[in-house]
Amino acid sequence: MRHLFRLNHYIRPYRKQFALAWLSVILSASFVMVSPLLVRYAVQFGLKPVYDASGDRVVGLDGNERLLIFSALAIVAFAIGRGIAQFGQQYLGESLGQKVAYDIRNDIYTNLQRLSYAYHDNAQTGQIMSRVTQDVEGIRMYINMGLLRVGYIILILAISVVGMFAINWQLAAVSVLSIPIIIWRSYVMARKVRPLWLEIQQNQAEMTQVAEEGLTGIRVVKAFSREQFESEKFREASQKQANLSYKASRIQAGQQPFLQGLGQFQVALTVGVGALFIARGDLRPGDLITFTLWLNLLQMPVRMTGFAVTFFSRAIASSERIFELIDAQSAVQEKPGAAVMGEVRGHVRFEGVGFGYDKLSAVLSGIDIDAPPGKVVALLGPTGSGKSTVVNLIPRFYDVTAGRITIDGVDVRDVTLDSLRRSIGIVQQDVFLFIGTIRENIAYGRPEATQEEIERAAKAARIHDFIMSLPYGYEEWVGERGVTLSGGQKQRLAIARTLLLDPRILIFDDSTSSVDSQTELLIRQALNELMEGRTTFVIAQRLRTVMRADEIVVLDRGTVVQRGRHEELITQPGLYRNIFDLELKDQEEALGRATPDVVERAADAPAGASAQEVQ
Repeated sequence: MRHLFRLNHYIRPYRKQFALAWLSVILSASFVMVSPLLVRYAVQFGLKPVYDASGDRVVGLDGNERLLIFSALAIVAFAIGRGIAQFGQQYLGESLGQKVAYDIRNDIYTNLQRLSYAYHDNAQTGQIMSRVTQDVEGIRMYINMGLLRVGYIILILAISVVGMFAINWQLAAVSVLSIPIIIWRSYVMARKVRPLWLEIQQNQAEMTQVAEEGLTGIRVVKAFSREQFESEKFREASQKQANLSYKASRIQAGQQPFLQGLGQFQVALTVGVGALFIARGDLRPGDLITFTLWLNLLQMPVRMTGFAVTFFSRAIASSERIFELIDAQSAVQEKPGAAVMGEVRGHVRFEGVGFGYDKLSAVLSGIDIDAPPGKVVALLGPTGSGKSTVVNLIPRFYDVTAGRITIDGVDVRDVTLDSLRRSIGIVQQDVFLFIGTIRENIAYGRPEATQEEIERAAKAARIHDFIMSLPYGYEEWVGERGVTLSGGQKQRLAIARTLLLDPRILIFDDSTSSVDSQTELLIRQALNELMEGRTTFVIAQRLRTVMRADEIVVLDRGTVVQRGRHEELITQPGLYRNIFDLELKDQEEALGRATPDVVERAADAPAGASAQEVQ
């Protein structure tokens, strides 16, 4: 229940609307339950029995026409008031539920954006999407159909029970016999349904995860002819969802007939006992009519108690899952009063840096790197040696667990995350493009950039001519994840996006090994433009990159095992020479022994130059 109480934080900004909604609930309940009193008044005072000469037998009724007309008009007026109040209750309740859901979704998404890589490494997208959609929807329904509806039920029960005891306490005691039974049954059902709803919502997340994974990787699925396997996997999750939902519905379905039957039995019992009281002269006919009307009006709300309890149960499960996301803390925290990083020269130093994803195993240890402004540092090593982890520590995607990283002598943990990351440009190996235009993707980091600035960055990235060849130029629409573009085109767009930021520190995950030589040449030209005068860290895959680096840092199992320039390391036995012999030597032979000169000419070649022209 503490999770439900936390929802008060989201209701508080709309307390006026919440108060109006409750006023509508009170008015609606009052109009509904006071109407039978008007009928009682009309029967008792508007209709008088006419007896025969002996005075023992009623032979007719003598009506007070004016009083009856007044009572009828009053009943109509109350019915109109009830309709208006119920409209206000439904409208305001739904509006409040939507606003609370809107705020919760925003808080979830904002917190997800703040969380570090460490959280997203383990999070499942399907689980998160399910909580943002299904669980938040459960909270929205709880606000309107649970919280306000239960308040309405409590009010009409209170008004009717108090009224019954005021009229005749003996008959009232008989008429409320079913209420404790209804409360008990609702409690039992809630205990059964709550864990089921939690399981349903968990499975909904798993089903969403299966669908999201299958659709995202549709090309792999088709390439390996695994459509039937993926369909079967989704069918199993869907069948489990259907079975769980059926089980929950069966429990609820068993509740409703019982409540309905109990309500009808209560009416029959009340009419029977009331008739005996009338025969004994202890009760007036108008009083029995009022009791019967109250009990009939209570039927629907009382039967809805089970639904209201279901909404409460679902809301408890939903709020627990939602607040897990909202309360999730980033492993990378900004210090209170952190300074804004000023103009950056780009001097980056690793001083005894260590890192581990947990306390049991270290990924990096004793890393020392000194990169003055304008220096190019190439990171080389086998898979799993820690190359990507090293560069991810600079913008604080993860925090070091030992030592420190400084930029211009300032510890990166002492400055704000925003100012730190705005000083660093990152071109990742797996380039991600957003759905939108080419212009919007290039200007993603600087939405306010002018068209001239965007074109200048695109020209420097050797992608402008290609963009202009498209039917809509810079307004050409990019498909999801940039599927309409080749790998080299996406890479150059990413370079243009980084160039537009004009960062002093650059991190580049070299992915040119998967593109043809012409595309590689264009990317290399763009990179030379990008790296000019900037401190650059490159995860190297190609010999060209390695040979142009001012320093090559060779990593193995999270430690630096060699460092130096290509000319130095190639003459020394060790991991670099092994990697060169296994992976890089073929590249050198393909380029010829004059590789450094070829590289230089390729770097200085104009945009669009062919490989033959470079040679």
